Amino acid sequence: MDVLLTQYSHGAGCGCKISPSQLNIILAGAQSSVNFPGLVVGHGAKDDAAAFDLGDGRVVLSTTDFFMPIVDDPHTFGRIAATNALSDIYAMGGQPLMAIAILGWPMDKLSPEIAAEVIAGGRQVCEQAGIPLAGGHSIDAPEPIFGLAVTGIANQSNLKTNRMAQAGCDIFLTKPLGVGILTTAQKQQTITAADLTHAISSMCQLNAIGARLADFDGVTCITDVTGFGLLGHLLEVCEASGIRARLDVNAIPLLPNVIAYLEQGCVPGGTLRNWHSVQDKVVPLDEQTQRLLCDPQTSGGLLVMVKQSARIAFQALCQQQGVDLQPIGQTFKSALNQPNAPIIEVV
Repeated sequence: MDVLLTQYSHGAGCGCKISPSQLNIILAGAQSSVNFPGLVVGHGAKDDAAAFDLGDGRVVLSTTDFFMPIVDDPHTFGRIAATNALSDIYAMGGQPLMAIAILGWPMDKLSPEIAAEVIAGGRQVCEQAGIPLAGGHSIDAPEPIFGLAVTGIANQSNLKTNRMAQAGCDIFLTKPLGVGILTTAQKQQTITAADLTHAISSMCQLNAIGARLADFDGVTCITDVTGFGLLGHLLEVCEASGIRARLDVNAIPLLPNVIAYLEQGCVPGGTLRNWHSVQDKVVPLDEQTQRLLCDPQTSGGLLVMVKQSARIAFQALCQQQGVDLQPIGQTFKSALNQPNAPIIEVV
């Protein structure tokens, strides 16, 4: 008998994330008073992964990501969750080494055979990335949950953090937006098979290009766009680096038919939470633009800041990797004489 996993959870994918404003409260006292000199990246700048100096020019990367089902098919859910977790390593300019699984399963509602399909999907993606799914931990939980804890490695010279963005950069996005809107349409049973296929294809696309881009001299910063939406993750970079940004909304790539589903009311619950968390630092936006730029992305693309002088060479590199990218915005110096000016402008 077919199972519809999304019927067993109150949220979906990275839309389950606690909002940035609430997370700030939770983490307010989390900074350790103990000095760990080897910890070169912790949670202070809201980076994608932690990084610890190995003392030989390399850093070990560590991250975890897990969520409730965003699609109904168990194997596909496992693939998406694993792809999303691996993205954190690629966004730091690293290569994954191994992963362990995190599984919460409602044993009274869903069979262990279905859980095995989820794990198989995750294992398939790990094999695609060239790493083992080396173990994991599971609990009996009220809702299905799956994800990975991933260990990676990077040359310290290639490590990309949220504090490294500079003014005078072009902003690129490696995947189109709209996953949250399309998967909400799936939950409302209004999406076409073709549009759902586009969303799944995007979510299952590894961000392995991140490690290659991190080795390019003109790239100053990389982060991935997930549950906080494009505005939320761009704001994290701007605040960490002390810069401003301007986005061209018409240049931002979208998945097919996203606007049509948005007009039908297919809006994830996390969208409004995301907007409330950023609205004081972003220029006022019309409702449609808010919902597009705050749409929670599950296994979204990489947000890449590239020195404008290196743009042509960067685009050529991306084409060699099979990706045709155009800038979606630019970064600027902070307006020191306007302390209350918006950090992000959308035109």
